[in-house]
Amino acid sequence: MKNLAAFLICLLSQCILQAQKGIIPQPQEIVFNGQDFLVQSPIITFDDSLIYPEAVFLKESLNRFYHQSLQIVRLQNSAPEKDPPLFIQLQTIRPDTLLPIAWYNLNVDRNRINITATEKTGIFYGIQSLIQLGYFNADKQFAFRGVKISNDYPNMKWRGMHLDVSRHFFPKEFILKYIDLLAMNKMNVFHWHLTDDQGWRIEIKKYPKLTSAGGWRKGSMIGHYNEQRYDTIRYGGFYTQEDIREVVDYAEKRHVTIVPEIEMPGHALAALSAYPQFSCTGGPFEVEKSWGVFDDVFCPKEETFTFLQDVLDEVVKLFPGKYIHIGGDECPKTRWEKCKACQKRMKENNLKDEMALQSYFIQRIEKHLNSKGKQIIGWDEILEGGLAPNAAVMSWRGIEGGIEAAHLHHPVVMTPGTHCYFDHYQGNPRQEPIAIGGFTSLEKVYSFNPIPEKLSPEERTYILGAQGNVWTEYINTSRDVEYMAVPRMSALAEVLWTNETSRNYIQFTERLTEFSGLLKKMDVNVAHSWQRPVVSTIQEGNELKVMATPPVPGKEILYEISNPKVDFKGIIATLKYTQPLSLETVMDGARFRFIVTENDAQYESSIIIRKHLATGKNVSFKNPPSEHYPGKGGFTLVDGIEAVLPRINNEWLGWSGEDMIATIDLGATQTISKADIGMLNDPTNWIYKPSEIQLERSEDGIEWKDIIYSTIVPTRPNPRIKYMTFRPVASRYIRISAKNPGIIPAGNPGAGKNSWIFFDEIIIE
Repeated sequence: MKNLAAFLICLLSQCILQAQKGIIPQPQEIVFNGQDFLVQSPIITFDDSLIYPEAVFLKESLNRFYHQSLQIVRLQNSAPEKDPPLFIQLQTIRPDTLLPIAWYNLNVDRNRINITATEKTGIFYGIQSLIQLGYFNADKQFAFRGVKISNDYPNMKWRGMHLDVSRHFFPKEFILKYIDLLAMNKMNVFHWHLTDDQGWRIEIKKYPKLTSAGGWRKGSMIGHYNEQRYDTIRYGGFYTQEDIREVVDYAEKRHVTIVPEIEMPGHALAALSAYPQFSCTGGPFEVEKSWGVFDDVFCPKEETFTFLQDVLDEVVKLFPGKYIHIGGDECPKTRWEKCKACQKRMKENNLKDEMALQSYFIQRIEKHLNSKGKQIIGWDEILEGGLAPNAAVMSWRGIEGGIEAAHLHHPVVMTPGTHCYFDHYQGNPRQEPIAIGGFTSLEKVYSFNPIPEKLSPEERTYILGAQGNVWTEYINTSRDVEYMAVPRMSALAEVLWTNETSRNYIQFTERLTEFSGLLKKMDVNVAHSWQRPVVSTIQEGNELKVMATPPVPGKEILYEISNPKVDFKGIIATLKYTQPLSLETVMDGARFRFIVTENDAQYESSIIIRKHLATGKNVSFKNPPSEHYPGKGGFTLVDGIEAVLPRINNEWLGWSGEDMIATIDLGATQTISKADIGMLNDPTNWIYKPSEIQLERSEDGIEWKDIIYSTIVPTRPNPRIKYMTFRPVASRYIRISAKNPGIIPAGNPGAGKNSWIFFDEIIIE
């Protein structure tokens, strides 16, 4: 029994060792042999001139990360009588059976390091795995961990990352670094969003004003959209065609294909500011300095198609990849509805409505690009009015668009906002830089499954893969891009490379800690949000408690509690967290601070608790909140946590086109005189304040009486809270009815759609 126990302990230790010394993304088959090998013969050999660039890449990478200077030697076809002084051997093979694209084997043993593959992409990915195996031992000698990786290859064809350079422009040098990050994670598609309302970023020789005028705006929005603040600093930039050739060449050497996006028919104000004749009204226009969706779009007349075809002809020559992204999303039909030329074209082509006109527009562009040997890909709105015959669909408004396209046997790239939008918050918004909203944690990205279960086996073959999107309305600098993209990029990379049965989030985080060392050597601004404890409130019986969850199981958490207005700066937490903390002895506004330590670094989260008569009480609804914004159910309104602006999905409840009618059971009759209701007003995202709020009280939950309230302005007003006071009344039940404003009026984002109302904490005092 002792021997068996020792064996199991040894086996467990080996498993932990392998997890800690693993690779991102996790290979399909990997076994560590428990031995590490010093670099003694600094030679790289290759057997095929086609993979010589990979040998050069390996040499440069080992010098970059580990300051190792290696030689490169061509290994002749005739085998020597005995092994030459090899150290790293790159070798192509001709398999007996058909192997997946990018397949490779990697073996590190006593004699040599051997990377074999059927073609150069596999060699390259083997090199990326090898780089992660390097380290310096206790004697500061460079070594590789002994390992055997067998039959490693990607699970999905499209493993992509997107970057918006229109809202904020990033220099060519950073684009090259971004491509390096993709390559390190074995991602193979860079979706380059080059044009939008806020700037045109690609030089077009035939239309120079696209960059000289459309590439610059007179100012930019600062802060969040709700604040409506702007600077007056001229802002812009663009990439010359020579820049783009350099980037494309750099990406090709790293086995990354670039998919350029030229937005149409909407998101066109930057182009129309330079060439207003391609609009419906004739302008004049300015490059937009605000974020959002705008009514002025390309007019589908012949001269517009000629212009766009000319633009795309130059784009096609710059990008050798298969796909050209044409956008197709968020195109208001306001101008088309009143445009005589548009209505005439609809009549001439028997188009029943403006949706069909958009489909006609996309199909015209597709036909032209097909004639140039390219295929179009667009956001899932290109399904509206009828999908172009050969188009691929990028599903961003959930996965439904991707499912529909797969049903139609069209290629699909899944990129839903729920899991793949890296402009969302990734941690406690109180500790994160301003973001557009939403909440997409590292763990949530890792949980993503790009292939919907409801698809048939044949339909699943149309799912090419997925990508992460980095929209830059609130991302101003290259460092900010890195923070928002890394390490969520790595989580998505593993989802797309590794079979689902081989993925484990806890092991992934252990490997990520080590992988971050390479990122640090690249001077990447890695987000550590995932390493902070997650803090929330829970109901235990009739009591509200504060709970902290470590980023990975087993991590020790320390905590402190302070009274309102106490600063934590310089204080060291000394209390060990073992169970949820009671609020019985704390004041309203108390702050809880939780800390974990990792490699001598501290990661902390804090939370301020609002204690009031409704805190932790039961809440019921007449109309349940939307499945898209369910928060934590009724508990969201009384969890003691006030949401921060802008909205965070798990801190808000949302209703689309319906009223919010909530009943709070105070548990016993209480005397009340004040109600503060947290709500949002964000019209650019279709969210409005309720048109009317009614308060009612009841002793039995059956008979109700109105509460006549007055709105007050507090000493420190908060724009998201409606403050209401009234004469003291006794009540057990409080009912809050908030009327939805209804259909969004013309001239606003989402015109004609149902408006949303959003709520968080309801404070009763």
